[in-house]
Amino acid sequence: MATIPITKRGAEKLKTELQRLKTKDRPDVINAIAEARAQGDLSENAEYDAAKDRQGFIEGRILEIEGKLSAAQVIDPAQLDAGGRVVFGATVELEDEDSGDTVKYQIVGEDEADLKHGLINVSSPIARALIGKEEGDTAEVQAPGGLRRYEVVTVSYV
Repeated sequence: MATIPITKRGAEKLKTELQRLKTKDRPDVINAIAEARAQGDLSENAEYDAAKDRQGFIEGRILEIEGKLSAAQVIDPAQLDAGGRVVFGATVELEDEDSGDTVKYQIVGEDEADLKHGLINVSSPIARALIGKEEGDTAEVQAPGGLRRYEVVTVSYV
């Protein structure tokens, strides 16, 4: 299995979710199934069906997270030394050449991406256009609204 890049913060977030699923959610759903079984006829028991569905979701998510963590290559952006180039984990400030607007993004793994918080997926079109660029370079991104040009203003590793 190929390694999956993930930031240190993203790995901690997944570990926290895994811990919650195993110590809280799994026991809660087991109790819900036991209570539903105690009500008698399982063939027409909606609570039992819902609890079994929830259990399937929880077990599937546990397996998914464990798989991701086992294949993860944890990268601490603060430890990077990429010589000012944009790499996974870098925080990049960009200026739109058309509008003059500036935006700041950190390039992160798939599970961490959250555009509202400035976290973009490493496989997104803008991240792919930025990888390898340095301060002062221009990145061209094919956006739904057409070709956009961004100047790399700063690159930092935090």
